[in-house]
Amino acid sequence: MLQAQNLTCVRDERMLFSDLSFTVSEGDIVQIEGANGAGKTSLLRILAGLSRAEQGDVLWQRQPIRKQRESWHQALLYLGHQPGVKAVLTARENLRFFHAAEPEEALWQALEEVDLVGYEEIAVAQLSAGQQRRVALARLWLSQAPLWILDEPLTAIDKSGVAKLMALFNRHADNGGAVILTTHQELPDAARSVRKIRLTAAEAE
Repeated sequence: MLQAQNLTCVRDERMLFSDLSFTVSEGDIVQIEGANGAGKTSLLRILAGLSRAEQGDVLWQRQPIRKQRESWHQALLYLGHQPGVKAVLTARENLRFFHAAEPEEALWQALEEVDLVGYEEIAVAQLSAGQQRRVALARLWLSQAPLWILDEPLTAIDKSGVAKLMALFNRHADNGGAVILTTHQELPDAARSVRKIRLTAAEAE
């Protein structure tokens, strides 16, 4: 599905990693590891096409993503550090904005999965940071994109919520999708193994 080819990333005149290559196939769950400042978020942004690598290329279905922007973004769901939701809209309205074709019942079910029942009609600006994060995560239950790139999706999520997310990741992978994520948390045991890629100074292990 996805190929990273000889990626080199430089930020503020400091090389974070170089000559990084790996592939992500259907059914993969990949965790990007590394110390703070190793370049995990930078790598995810490069993979998502939001930043450019100093060198190297990212391929989707064997074609560079820079040459197929529209189809690439249709195939991708990216959730970054910021929730990426509209503060003036309610939780339900945010899901409707991003998933206009979904039936109303599906929106309510997604909000229930992230424990936002009772908060559906409250403007996102009035929700806590953790609740805003859960509004963004609710999109995962509605997404048809085959590849999910998720930066710290487990932040501010309780044990039950983490278990739900891991079950969802497994189901997505079982259905032929793939997940790339970062997290500072220890991942719970799951039926599907998680492949780990560790970033170290100017290289990857």
